[in-house]
Amino acid sequence: MTPSDVKRWMYRGQRPNWIARILNRASAAVASSGIASNYLVTLEVTGRKSGRTISLPVVVAIVDGQRYLVSMLGDDAQWVQNVRAAGGRALLRSGGREEVLLEEVPAGQRAPILKAYLKRAPGARPHVPVNKDAPLEEFQRVAAAFPVFRVASDKTVHPIQPARREARNQVCGRPSTITRSRFR
Repeated sequence: MTPSDVKRWMYRGQRPNWIARILNRASAAVASSGIASNYLVTLEVTGRKSGRTISLPVVVAIVDGQRYLVSMLGDDAQWVQNVRAAGGRALLRSGGREEVLLEEVPAGQRAPILKAYLKRAPGARPHVPVNKDAPLEEFQRVAAAFPVFRVASDKTVHPIQPARREARNQVCGRPSTITRSRFR
């Protein structure tokens, strides 16, 4: 069984199985902390049915200085439907919080974005039936099947400062980060 087969197995029926959900939670925690590279972020969007905040890790593709989010699972991905239901309002976390508006990109403009995305997101390659080094014409053929959203934001990212984190922990009744031990 190849790594691509494992990835497809983890997302059978275009939904993550229990292993993929655990890995996604871990990836979202790492992405939102800001430890990971700047292209791995946590997307938070309000669930269209539950009303709860849904968090998941996503890879940001950058083309011509613009940031884009791509759904590797296509139109049926729950986060895509939630973003559409929320009118594009969402939150990106990567060491700080950034309120954003996600604007869907027309299918005719998605090919270069999909190509940049596949170069940056190796985990998505088994789900997109085009080689990352293929010409743009091949990406154009499959572009309609993979929603792409441009990240629009006027706000700057403000990382949580250690002093603010300490004050927040005291208000919430959490132990100090200084006294916390990771080897308990």
